[in-house]
Amino acid sequence: MNKLKGLNFIVLLVVLFGLASFLQDSKTLKEGLWRGVFAVPENEIPFLFEMKDNSVFLINGEDRFQAKNITYRNDSVFIPFDLYDAVLKCKMEGNQLQGKLVKTSGGKVVSEVLFKAEYGNPNRFPLSNEKPTISLAGTWDINIGEGAGAEKTVGNFSLKGSILTGSILTTTGDYRFLDGVAHGKKFELSAFGGSSPYLLKGEFTGDNSFTGEFVTPRKAIKIAGTRNAKAALPDAYNVTYLKQGFSTVAFSFPNLDGKKVSLTDEAYKGKVVIVTILGSWCPNCLDENKFLSGWYKENKNRGVEIIGLGFERKNDFESAQKSLTALKNRLGIDYQILFAGQSGTESASKALPQLNGISSFPTTIFIDKKGNVRKIHSGFSGPATGKFYEEFKTEFNALIDELVAEK
Repeated sequence: MNKLKGLNFIVLLVVLFGLASFLQDSKTLKEGLWRGVFAVPENEIPFLFEMKDNSVFLINGEDRFQAKNITYRNDSVFIPFDLYDAVLKCKMEGNQLQGKLVKTSGGKVVSEVLFKAEYGNPNRFPLSNEKPTISLAGTWDINIGEGAGAEKTVGNFSLKGSILTGSILTTTGDYRFLDGVAHGKKFELSAFGGSSPYLLKGEFTGDNSFTGEFVTPRKAIKIAGTRNAKAALPDAYNVTYLKQGFSTVAFSFPNLDGKKVSLTDEAYKGKVVIVTILGSWCPNCLDENKFLSGWYKENKNRGVEIIGLGFERKNDFESAQKSLTALKNRLGIDYQILFAGQSGTESASKALPQLNGISSFPTTIFIDKKGNVRKIHSGFSGPATGKFYEEFKTEFNALIDELVAEK
């Protein structure tokens, strides 16, 4: 009788273990590469992600954006992108996903984009045996839009075989890591880093020109490019400046512990101070503060401090504290991040009335040891922009060296 009970117990354990394994397999995403496609009017925007160690990593060129806290409910999976108030809501059917990217603001849904994904496909764009006959590598003047209202931007790209990477720079920042392919006279690049998906596609009209489209979930815009080795944006140091009669900026905002922090505090007296205007929702701010965070760890003992002024979606301290803490933890930031108000250039301009206005996130203010503003840089050319990023780092370090050397 005891042997029978023991045998039944073992059988029960085996059944329970098998059931647990089945439930786990049926409820979790398979580890490995997935290819997704956003459905937008008359176009599809592809993207790649990897499921690894209970996290999703969005893949764009050399960039990997990690999404944690994935949750499952029956045959549904929810992949949140906390910094951007966005989530992929999906239904799982074997090796397939189907759902939508939902973005919210202030607790309200502001956009939804349908998507689907399949497991095991490593190709962002369909493979082609046709080799590129013209190279997109190098710098380009690119007009986004047509006529007098066209936005003048700069493209910088690299080509290895048929694989394209690069970015487009604007006066307020860049479109981060675009990743794609070239074949014949055509090319396609796309990006999805948790915020908004983009697609850039075109066809060469000559060795030094192309036409095409820049596609977002909302619209497709005509673009035209002209090769220009000296392509550059207007000087980013001449956009934002002090109003007449002012030599510096003044502010007092709470840090993430609720304590008011000001430039006049003892911690900043006699030091070079970098003030960066940011938002946790801003991809270019993410790039800049990733750079600043690493740089500060190596240089804070030189008499340099950094203060981040965060402008968040809600004009509410508890909400901002949560989102800015998530940014700080993600990037390992050691300097002070303050909550300065609600997101938007108008709000940022009101918070710093000594300036002519804030036109972009991020905007970076360089202050010398005497407390005077020496330079103000609008926008940020991140690591996806290649040589422009390297030029910014060189200028940044030269300026800090100069300010630190002053008595």
